[in-house]
Amino acid sequence: MSSFVASFIADLRNTHPGQPEFHQAVHDALMAVAPVLEKNPAYRDAALLERLVEPERVIIFRVPWVDDDNRVRINRGYRVEFSSTLGPFKGGLRFHPGVTLGILKFLAFEQTLKNSLTTLPLGGAKGGSDFDPKGRSDQAVMRFCQSFMNELFRHVGPHIDILAGDIGVDRRELGFLYGQYKRLRNAFDSGVMGKAPAWGGTVLRPEATGYGCAWFAAEMLATRNDSFAGKRVAISGSGTVALYAAEKVATLGGRVVAMSDSHGFIVDDQGIAGEKLEFLKQRNDRRAPLREYVEKFDGSYSEGPHIWHVPVDIAIPCATQNEINTEDARALLRNGCTCVCEGANQPLTADASMVLQESGILYGPGKAANCGAAVVSAFETAQNTLGLNWSAEEIDSRLHDLMRAIHDRCLRTAVEHGCPGNLIVGANIAAFTRLADAMLEQGVV
Repeated sequence: MSSFVASFIADLRNTHPGQPEFHQAVHDALMAVAPVLEKNPAYRDAALLERLVEPERVIIFRVPWVDDDNRVRINRGYRVEFSSTLGPFKGGLRFHPGVTLGILKFLAFEQTLKNSLTTLPLGGAKGGSDFDPKGRSDQAVMRFCQSFMNELFRHVGPHIDILAGDIGVDRRELGFLYGQYKRLRNAFDSGVMGKAPAWGGTVLRPEATGYGCAWFAAEMLATRNDSFAGKRVAISGSGTVALYAAEKVATLGGRVVAMSDSHGFIVDDQGIAGEKLEFLKQRNDRRAPLREYVEKFDGSYSEGPHIWHVPVDIAIPCATQNEINTEDARALLRNGCTCVCEGANQPLTADASMVLQESGILYGPGKAANCGAAVVSAFETAQNTLGLNWSAEEIDSRLHDLMRAIHDRCLRTAVEHGCPGNLIVGANIAAFTRLADAMLEQGVV
């Protein structure tokens, strides 16, 4: 690490205390782009890093609502509008009791680089609340979402800030959020992405991140004349991203043998596909525990987070940040894993990431591999503007093409900077330079 980057990271920890996820995201990105900073003093002279790590705007507000027992509840709402350099702010909402400002800043920073990497005209943002929708009735969730939007609507719009889903915010929550947004704005527009296809959404929007991640992994494998065919695959999580990653992996010839939730994981050596996968989708809609799987199908269920100790060829972490530690990374390598593709944001700790990078296996970073949602959201905007509805086949084909282009851009950039095959270096430099050059051209704003 250059002395400049080391000093910058130390200052960041002091000026943004108590936000380890944000510190890690900035550290990992700057480690990759340090050579670019050394060769381009204009970036340093214009204080681009200092501006890049400060969100343009952070909105924090209370969300009062009434639960099913007629008790008044208060949660905290957030929107971190990180960068509009390349286009309107764009990023998901997360409803989870673990949501903090630091986590949302990390996610918004990653989203900014991710959206830059796609080359689409999109800035970066993230938001959410410490509200937990699990186990809540539809009516309770509706009351919360309407109260949340009562404040946030004034900051949202198709040319200002575009909302989408994330953990805890699926089709149900997005429907309630958009209904209230539309009522308050008196407009039917693209301020909220992930709408149902019947009223302005696009097909394959729920599938986008999972499908895109599988397509990205397929491109990685192809660089070594390999494919998913016959491979054992572990996918952490059992929510929307994980389920649709599993679905696409199965169509590409892979055999998903392990999936997880927040309590444990299932292993089914016969493969989780077809009827079994449909059961898991229904279970996810009901917010039911994953252990129900082994009550209906073959396989085993184990408590705890050790899904990464199951012998597999390919690992696709789709759950949450820092879910793979150094011990997990070494277990994957010991058991013969040759490819890790991130479906979640920053799912590896910094040390675990270094273990995989030093091993030389295929390793796809989340800011490239899980771009699918941003890509298909752009498709939704285009269809809204043109008044068109594209077929699922057309959306999937366009998604595959863009994921291939993103992969190739990362691969090419890594070669140009003397790190052939290192997609982490390629993704960060490609994303950073597009963003940094635009910041220089737009002046000190």
